[in-house]
Amino acid sequence: MKRHMVLIGLIFMMLTLAAAQCSATGSGPNKAAAPVEQQIVSVEKATGKNSDKEVAEAASNTNVTDPGIQAEPLSESSDPACDEPFAVIGSTNLRFYSGVWTAEQLARLVGEDIVKLDSGLATNFCLHNVDYREILSGGPPPDGIAPIDNPTFETLAEGDTWLSDNHPVIALVVGGEARAYPLGILMFHEIANDEIAGVPVAVTFCPLCNAGIVFNREVNGEVLRFGVSGNLRNSDLIMWDNQTLSWWQQFTGEAIVGELIGAQLDIIPAQMVAWRDFKTAYPDGVVLANNGRDYDVNPYTGYDSLSQPFLFRDKNGEPAAPDPRLPALERVLGYAADDTAVAYPLSTIAAVGVIADTINGQDVVIFYEPGAASALDNSTISASREVGAVGMFSPQVEGQRLTFNYNDGMITDNETGSEWDIFGRAVSGELAGAQLEPVESHTHFWFAWAAFRPDTVVYKEPSN
Repeated sequence: MKRHMVLIGLIFMMLTLAAAQCSATGSGPNKAAAPVEQQIVSVEKATGKNSDKEVAEAASNTNVTDPGIQAEPLSESSDPACDEPFAVIGSTNLRFYSGVWTAEQLARLVGEDIVKLDSGLATNFCLHNVDYREILSGGPPPDGIAPIDNPTFETLAEGDTWLSDNHPVIALVVGGEARAYPLGILMFHEIANDEIAGVPVAVTFCPLCNAGIVFNREVNGEVLRFGVSGNLRNSDLIMWDNQTLSWWQQFTGEAIVGELIGAQLDIIPAQMVAWRDFKTAYPDGVVLANNGRDYDVNPYTGYDSLSQPFLFRDKNGEPAAPDPRLPALERVLGYAADDTAVAYPLSTIAAVGVIADTINGQDVVIFYEPGAASALDNSTISASREVGAVGMFSPQVEGQRLTFNYNDGMITDNETGSEWDIFGRAVSGELAGAQLEPVESHTHFWFAWAAFRPDTVVYKEPSN
């Protein structure tokens, strides 16, 4: 029944996109669409140079007849010196075509302002550090889910006219500037290419994985513009850049296909919190503008209550078995560094409010704050169930290690009695104004986290 509800929600989203163009960005071909099951290709009516026929054919997993978007024969390679990159897949299972990933074809799909028609660029599919059988088409063509390239922002008061207090947002603070990116908007775009305090950033959200991660989009001195490739790996968003047409895994921030293979994007600390918490902590902050569009709509109704996530496939294209240690769509706060990976179920964190732990000799503390709604539950986000917000920090202030308690929804330290918020800031007491250093960690659905890090240790609260 729940799976049927999700399917209905996806169909509703297709109808919604056909009815309204998204104007949440400045100039550029920013359309809205949604990832879907393999048999559903949801692509909003193209703008500018792209016809409906061209977009649909580029999204297809079959050979196309338009001479402008021909699939490359399997016997040909973008680099004659390398082995055929798709040989292991076979023509019957090929999920994408290298012929689409050229400057000529991408310029038609996304615009010449993003990819220069005469640049000669083409994705080098001979360079890859993942098995191509792990990559699955999500349906839309490149940028069929259009990123936000020219984001505009509004005041907190303006945001209050359309955002409920429990609406989940990605809170980003850089150089004293604070910005909120509502998941209701990112659900339809998945990437916002922005600049904050002089730092070029990509604010990303993968709805199928419930993963919000912010990256510095400068690589080797070049600022990259990231788009949505339309492909998935372990249900996770694969991005592409407009300078080399390389593909990037959102989960890791690593280039997995193309000229920049192995390059690593720097991750910038950010948290997924309730709109109320962002407003309280950053009264001078701003929020990504909705430009009159209703973004309280969730096209994935009931998704985070399923036992089997959409588009989670094994190398044979069959539904993959999620790691059984936790429910597949359990939210976890994940920590990963080198050979160590730990997952903290949000249900466990919520039950105690504060968790103190040690990872590889490093002390960490995890805070919980109620109030944030799921963006993937009810058809209306503001009416969705509460999942709360979490954050991981180093419990050190000026060389002093603090210990914390959670009582009646309030986080205090035992040493001074100061009160702390979900952002690791002391908001009252002797240490008011102090800031705990964030420890890199992110909220994900368990199935996706475990697929990338099967070596993960699942945290369990010590028994008394």
